[in-house]
Amino acid sequence: MAKITAENRALFNLKIGPFKTEVNKIFEKEKSMLDLIARDNTGIAYKKFLLAEEMIHVTTIFLTMNNLSVEILDTKNTESLNDGRKAIYKAIIYLEDIVTDYIDVPFSDYSDKVAEISNIPLEKRYLIVRKLGLIIQLIMKAFGENSKWKWSFVEIQGRFATISKNLIDLKEAIKSYFDPRSPDYEVTVYYLRLIKKLLEQSADRYRDRYELSTRRMDDFRLGINYLLAWRRICVLLNENDEAENIKKKAIVWKEKMEADQKVNEKKR
Repeated sequence: MAKITAENRALFNLKIGPFKTEVNKIFEKEKSMLDLIARDNTGIAYKKFLLAEEMIHVTTIFLTMNNLSVEILDTKNTESLNDGRKAIYKAIIYLEDIVTDYIDVPFSDYSDKVAEISNIPLEKRYLIVRKLGLIIQLIMKAFGENSKWKWSFVEIQGRFATISKNLIDLKEAIKSYFDPRSPDYEVTVYYLRLIKKLLEQSADRYRDRYELSTRRMDDFRLGINYLLAWRRICVLLNENDEAENIKKKAIVWKEKMEADQKVNEKKR
């Protein structure tokens, strides 16, 4: 990496000035919204949905600031990347506040929460999921494969998969999925396919984190929970062969986890 000159540093600071201003405005707006929520408990779910959208937007700004640093200074701006990572967490937390962080449970366990955002069209929910998924991928890419945050992104991706599943009204979605005449048919099909993919990926990533990094049983258990959540969706969609294969995989994983646990107990 070339030495950063005073001229380049000055140019970088000049370029990111407007973005810093925009970031401050967004966080001021967030604070105002949180103050409003504290005073008025009506429509909290909708307000938090808006806050999640704002956090996704501010993350794009932090990414732009990092890109400018790479372009002008030939180095990553770790401060901007970390701020973006924190904003993603906030977006996820706001959405969890709305529809819970339940992984493998019946829809009836959180359907009352989903009902609170019934006026948000399915297409808009699908859009925020796609935006959040994209921004997570961009932040991960910007940090790089060897980042110290590599394994922490497993949690981010897992929680993202969970809220993606929980944002959809499964009762209505199943109806639309099997009815090509439904106005929500196409978006429902794409959305449910995405949910299955995200749950599968989260299961595999938690298993990877267990095997390659933490060796913590809670990571293995979470991997199994994501498998079972994926299977639950397949059962609802009458995809019986896939559901049975996932069940067998979950059994194999559980047996491996229990065997590892016994080995660990003998070592103590």
